Amino acid sequence: MRRPRGDPGPRAPRPTEGATCAGPGESWSPSPNSMLRVLLSAQTSPARLSGLLLIPPVQPCCLGPSKWGDRPLGGGPSAGPVQGLQRLLEQAKSPGELLRWLGQNPSKVRAHHYSVALRRLGQLLGSRPRPPPVEQVTLQDLSQLIIRNCPSFDIHTIHVCLHLAVLLGFPSDGPLVCALEQERRLRVPPKPPPPLQPLLREARPEELTPHVMVLLAQHLARHRLREPQLLEAIAHFLVVQETQLSSKVVQKLVLPFGRLNYLPLEQQFMPCLERILAREAGVAPLATVNILMSLCQLRCLPFRALHFVFSPGFINYISGTPHALIVRRYLSLLDTAVELELPGYRGPRLPRRQQVPIFPQPLITDRARCKYSHKDIVAEGLRQLLGEEKYRQDLTVPPGYCTDFLLCVSSSGAVLPVRTQDPFLPYPPRSCPQGQAASSPTTRDPAQRVVLVLRERWHFCRDGRVLLGSRALRERHLGLMGYQLLPLPFEELESQRGLPQLKSYLRQKLQALGLRWGPEGG
Repeated sequence: MRRPRGDPGPRAPRPTEGATCAGPGESWSPSPNSMLRVLLSAQTSPARLSGLLLIPPVQPCCLGPSKWGDRPLGGGPSAGPVQGLQRLLEQAKSPGELLRWLGQNPSKVRAHHYSVALRRLGQLLGSRPRPPPVEQVTLQDLSQLIIRNCPSFDIHTIHVCLHLAVLLGFPSDGPLVCALEQERRLRVPPKPPPPLQPLLREARPEELTPHVMVLLAQHLARHRLREPQLLEAIAHFLVVQETQLSSKVVQKLVLPFGRLNYLPLEQQFMPCLERILAREAGVAPLATVNILMSLCQLRCLPFRALHFVFSPGFINYISGTPHALIVRRYLSLLDTAVELELPGYRGPRLPRRQQVPIFPQPLITDRARCKYSHKDIVAEGLRQLLGEEKYRQDLTVPPGYCTDFLLCVSSSGAVLPVRTQDPFLPYPPRSCPQGQAASSPTTRDPAQRVVLVLRERWHFCRDGRVLLGSRALRERHLGLMGYQLLPLPFEELESQRGLPQLKSYLRQKLQALGLRWGPEGG
């Protein structure tokens, strides 16, 4: 069971706040803050995160000494084989390996090793990018092993195992939880329940700390979880704690709303943000611009804040800061939004000399997942269908949006060689006739520009129905600039079996727009 020479093995993961034991002699109970930290660290499901609002009360208990004391949980010596087994459990690569270490070393197993195994199981099930496969028989064998040995557990180990088993999703009426609960009752003298005390208490969002709510916001944004109940809880927290929050915290709380394209129902959400921006705009410039970026994705830009960030004083101030380039890029995007979406705005704008390309290259997520993208096979399909001289790939059009595939099309619908045409439409768009909506830009250029837009799976929120805010913004602005968009959804692309089917699919899509072209190229 020794590790091979020269292989130090992975480091044991650092304990998560709220999920570990208390120090010697300290009482411990899972508060809403600690419970949420445990759930976030375990990459739990949105349904269980939503369940944070109904947390069962747990008897406070002292979990006894662990790494703070001279002996591990559950008693027994602290040196030699016992600690070695604990390290093996903490570094196990799969649930099956956990079971093997426990089953093959009965003389070295102590009660606290079972709680270590359950905690490691939670980390394995929440690992990224892909958790290890778990056979149901493995979980059953691990449950049976704990059930067989739990009569020898002390009360502290029983509490820890019971708590972790519930968090891991073992059924409350299943054999493992029932056995641990029975052992707990045998060791704790029964107490009559207080009269009229509810079985569940509600943990209101305002009872949570800003740090925990930021963790929740980052978790939702990172994993594209568009969960209305959790997002509304964040919005309510922001409104209730408005006077206590700095703009540096607010930018993190607002991030998931823009990224997930979700405007909360909380009526005071926008007035609250406007007050925060008015109060904090001059204190934290980067945080101010980050908040406005999220609101830009929601089409909720407040004019007063735009007046401030486009003022000469603000622009001169940020020019001498380390984050000047990223702020100028964000201001360029905000200026584009003003140009295209806010015809009633009459305040200052970003000077032309300060403007920079918004997204001069494909986004980071696309570059990171390029091997899963359909871009290469779509490019090959277009090459064989149209000929490579009749489309441009990854072309960045003013004011800085990168397009997947761009075609130039005559007024009669013929696909033209791109080299014979200017692929760019003018920006800013040419003035509309008086009385015409600003959202319908006109151009006297007879050639149309058609942009084929790949809508990959990761361009959507996790439910697969709502585009992420940055993607929706990009498509919205390209459309307002006069480009005709042809979306290619991932569901349709994934259903094509091989290049011949994909070419047929692309042909149908292009012909549906009335496009025509000559013999297939290549």
